[in-house]
Amino acid sequence: MKLYLGAALIVSAYAFTPSKVVLNPTFMSGTNLFAEGPASPSDPLRIGTRGSPLALAQAYETRKRLQEKFPELREDGAIEICVMKTQGDMILDKSLMELGGKGLFTKELDTALLGNEVDICVHSLKDVPTWLPDGTILPCTLPREDTNDAFISKDGKYKSISELPNGSVIGTASLRRQAQIMAQNPTLKCVNFRGNVQTRLRKLDDGVVDATLLAIAGLKRMGMQDCATSVLDWEEMLPAVSQGAIGIQCRSDDTRALTYINALNHLETLVCVECERAFLEALDGNCKTPIAGQARIINGELVFRGLIAMPDGSKKFEISCTGPMEEAAKLGFEAGAKLKSDAGEEFFRMMVEMSPQQVLGQLTK
Repeated sequence: MKLYLGAALIVSAYAFTPSKVVLNPTFMSGTNLFAEGPASPSDPLRIGTRGSPLALAQAYETRKRLQEKFPELREDGAIEICVMKTQGDMILDKSLMELGGKGLFTKELDTALLGNEVDICVHSLKDVPTWLPDGTILPCTLPREDTNDAFISKDGKYKSISELPNGSVIGTASLRRQAQIMAQNPTLKCVNFRGNVQTRLRKLDDGVVDATLLAIAGLKRMGMQDCATSVLDWEEMLPAVSQGAIGIQCRSDDTRALTYINALNHLETLVCVECERAFLEALDGNCKTPIAGQARIINGELVFRGLIAMPDGSKKFEISCTGPMEEAAKLGFEAGAKLKSDAGEEFFRMMVEMSPQQVLGQLTK
């Protein structure tokens, strides 16, 4: 399955056959499926989700949108929220890189979905690997929230990264953020900073770090946007691939679930994350490689920016390009391939060979 196949089909199908299920080839493992009309389920629609406040807010948002579209889902017991813990939620004293990467937030949900314990799974799309388990697809994205990162300092003392004094400590579990922070000021120190949003903000208040960065989308979804000292523009901090997007996954043969979630799909978001995830797939990015990528639609044209960097910010490769919406995946894939060529094999070999401690700057080379 290649990410750049079928982008034109998506746009035309959404434009002219809104009553049918149109699956996104970028996220599919298999061929396109079509399901006619809404089902009348006798069993509840089971939504799988992680248990963090943000994950639950996203599951409740999905439930609300489903109930707005389908009267039968407004009845008591018609929708169940099924909460489960993932390995990434349970082990917080190690970086994601040390634990094995982003799939740590989805594996348990994948297992529950394939085991028919849930019917759909709601994800922060930036946590979802570009390749899905056989038998599952990710055909739906909800309308995207603001994608930018929020900068938060204790008591709002500093308004941006550039205002931090030399030697300041920033809490982040993201190599993408670390690389861009250190590219601006290599004297700043980044320390592993995991846990849910509330936990991170509590650590900040306790003086564990001088500042931290969080996705403004998550803060907004929990009504906590006032916690942000400022919102960083793309020039200061390019966001992660798929940041601010909610993706909904289901079994590839579950026409009932497909019927429901297809009605929630947001075309602009779908096109943008298709481009971004194709960029990530072309780079074959692992959890040791800082990667950022964002697409937006301006005057009907797709505009993309991408970045890869060394974890210490000492090297950075960037790309900007534009193209038609119908070629979203192609645009992203080609941008990733170009950056991969620009960086060279040595760059990626170093990423693979570096230990997690070296990447996180915890060992002196």
